[in-house]
Amino acid sequence: MILHAVPHSGRRSNQPWIVWLHGFLGNHREWQACEPHFLDWPQLSVDLPGHGGSADVPVRDFADVEGALRNTLKHHGINDYWLVGYSLGGRIAMYHASRPDVQGLRGLVVEGSHPGLVSEAEREARALNDARWAQRLMHENFQTVLNAWYQQPVFRSLSPEQRADLVAFRAKNTPKALAGMLEATSLARQPNLREPLGQLAAPFHFICGERDAKFRSVAAELSCSLTLISGAGHNAHREAPAAFSSALLTLFRHYDL
Repeated sequence: MILHAVPHSGRRSNQPWIVWLHGFLGNHREWQACEPHFLDWPQLSVDLPGHGGSADVPVRDFADVEGALRNTLKHHGINDYWLVGYSLGGRIAMYHASRPDVQGLRGLVVEGSHPGLVSEAEREARALNDARWAQRLMHENFQTVLNAWYQQPVFRSLSPEQRADLVAFRAKNTPKALAGMLEATSLARQPNLREPLGQLAAPFHFICGERDAKFRSVAAELSCSLTLISGAGHNAHREAPAAFSSALLTLFRHYDL
């Protein structure tokens, strides 16, 4: 399987690729406000399974998604790259980076992403929660479900205008396809990646909105560097794209890309 993705050539041919992975309900356009800050780099903006142009790509689990990502990188001739992932995209990126046979990965940047649950009780609770959302996506009015999704505590920093903009943007997806991806990549089914992430040879960096208390706490558990985006919440790259891009540029330049 190959995922739909949009490539952009860079102004400097010797630069590694930036591969952008969006969050749940997003698509490759998620990063449009950030992409112009990185014109020196070749970029690939991916539609994850169940989303955008990859809505009809069926997956059963993380291994299927990661395999599709590998095939997509190979299809575009990408063998030297940074992975940048938000939320679900960050979880996919961490899973990919943790595979023992990954080659060509320059570094890993995740925004507001979870490395995996520890206890069985947490997994059971999350499985029930994600199953309920999947059922709602399949059987209820999509607009109603989206409005409810963005009322969750992790999105409390959004203004009414930001929330309305997100709902309008996300409404372009296909609810049934989203439900399948949600169940396939539930946090309940994700391995606890803390140990392999702690052993990464490549740089591992976490970016988090200053007001995203949940993921500030998550980042503190990980063996990674952390940048906080002032005034932003869980969706920092959309709430503060200039500050997010500046932080990413600083990171890349630190590694002399």
